[in-house]
Amino acid sequence: MQKVISTHIFLRSRLHPGLLDTLARTGATGIELFAARQHFDYTERATLREIGEWFRANPVQLFSMHAPLYSDRDSGRGGEPSVNVVHPDKSRRIDAMDEVKRALETAEAIPFRYLVLHLGDRGDGWNPRTLENALTALEHLQAYARPLGVQLLVENIQNEVTTPAHLNEILNVGHLDDVGVCLDVGHAHLGEGVPAALAELSGRVLSSHIHDNHGERDEHLWPGEGTIDFAGALPAIAHAKHAPAGVLEIHYGYGTDQAQVVERAKAVFAPFDAVETSPEARG
Repeated sequence: MQKVISTHIFLRSRLHPGLLDTLARTGATGIELFAARQHFDYTERATLREIGEWFRANPVQLFSMHAPLYSDRDSGRGGEPSVNVVHPDKSRRIDAMDEVKRALETAEAIPFRYLVLHLGDRGDGWNPRTLENALTALEHLQAYARPLGVQLLVENIQNEVTTPAHLNEILNVGHLDDVGVCLDVGHAHLGEGVPAALAELSGRVLSSHIHDNHGERDEHLWPGEGTIDFAGALPAIAHAKHAPAGVLEIHYGYGTDQAQVVERAKAVFAPFDAVETSPEARG
């Protein structure tokens, strides 16, 4: 299983080459950039140049980017609305898609493979209009992403829109065969459970977010600190059709001690080497 780590663990800090050096020391072969302007400002040329130079000088690839959740620099705490591409209000949906496209344009300076996208906010409900809005957003954004060499991945989050069954419905109804899924293990544990989510989505999963919790709230703990059965989950993910990468997405509260980040991540990544992928994925 490919080892990838998200910059989410350093979300409280401006991303710079020194932090990327720390993530590279974990043994990760790929990095997922978390697109939050206070952390990684995807609209600033100087930032793109600095981060791009680091990736060009290092063997670690920019594997994916997590789409922005807010367009401001304080994660909505000042009253800025969330980036919600399925919001009932059309103007909100347009603004949200424009913000996602700004983040996607990073690929012109620093190529990456996948953009991980949320459909809706936490707690959003499901109805026929939501389905229609999701189809419109995905068709529009994938058309924008495709020439940039980026594939969209929709993530299961804590709402009715992105249950495994509804994600399958969205992708099937829209014939969106070029849109994949990022299976968030922690979110699945809070819902239907990891085995059930993987069984429903297995043929579409191209990446996974790896973190732990106690089944009550979205804690983004290091694996082993919660109640998820990673001994069973990791091989199951690796044996999915496309042998998804495992992306460590750990809470930013753990990012204050960089030496500890390196050691903890190395320990989590150790079992990845022993997990064999499916014969189908190996080709």
